[in-house]
Amino acid sequence: MRFFVRRIIFYAITLWAAITINFFIPRVMPGDPVQAAIAAGGGTISPDAIPALQALFGIDPTQSLWSQYVDYLQMLAHGDLGTSFTYIGSPVLDVIKQALPWTIGLVGIATIISFVIGTLIGSGIGWRRGTWADSLLPISTFFSAVPYFWLALIAIAIFSVALGWFPSSGSYDRNMVPNLSWDFIGSVIYYGTLPALTIVISSISGWILGMRNMMVTVSSEDYVTVAQAKGLSERKVLFGYAARNAILPQVSSFALSLGFIVGGTLIMEIVFSYQGIGFLLFNAVNAKDYPLMQGCFLVITIAVLAANILADFVYGALDPRTRQEG
Repeated sequence: MRFFVRRIIFYAITLWAAITINFFIPRVMPGDPVQAAIAAGGGTISPDAIPALQALFGIDPTQSLWSQYVDYLQMLAHGDLGTSFTYIGSPVLDVIKQALPWTIGLVGIATIISFVIGTLIGSGIGWRRGTWADSLLPISTFFSAVPYFWLALIAIAIFSVALGWFPSSGSYDRNMVPNLSWDFIGSVIYYGTLPALTIVISSISGWILGMRNMMVTVSSEDYVTVAQAKGLSERKVLFGYAARNAILPQVSSFALSLGFIVGGTLIMEIVFSYQGIGFLLFNAVNAKDYPLMQGCFLVITIAVLAANILADFVYGALDPRTRQEG
């Protein structure tokens, strides 16, 4: 119990530190939303309109930074993330709610697929080490070393530009109105296939290599040798003894990867102009939209911390040694 209490206290302090950093970072960046709006207007906006723009964006230049910080904490306590400068009049929470399902749906499904396939392939390669299966390792190593954005650009060049099989940008056909019809769902799947395929290819290699290395280590343990000596079937020994213990680090890594799902794959969403939380954050940074930036960062931070807590608790439940007092 003390282990879990200490972890909760640790993550509570971490959350406060993340919220504080989240508040100050946008404000130390050069520029402000008013100047960004003037630049977006090509300089045609009169400087005399600056006070009006500040009032529109809810900016009070006379308010101290500390006072803004206190107000920000009070707003968070009431579940208020502020009002977006870019989407004028729209609460940040509503804007994020519109983008979040797209990221969770795409990156989440792709992450689960890559984890399951990569773990199964890694188990087979690690169990049959020294055979032809090891020839797959150089391929996995190559794709794990390929920069993600480069792989995405290659995918667009081949499947979108050269072959014309998939669209190069967007999340659905803009001529359609979002609804739960099969036509719209098909459009979402069609537009999301290429980004999802890119995520799976770029991340599956890490799962394969990680599981393979653990299987090589575990397969030489005494309990695996005893299971084989008992005459148990190879499948029973593989999944019931070796893979069951080798998958522990994979489960921990998978729990952490679930947290990063909310953050999305920023480069992927930018390259494919996919309307997820990462692309939303990118636009917010360009527009100096402080409330929207803070809201995106906060949601991503909470998701990552929640995933870390889940990983700690799951690992602590599966391996009691991690709960031992230091």
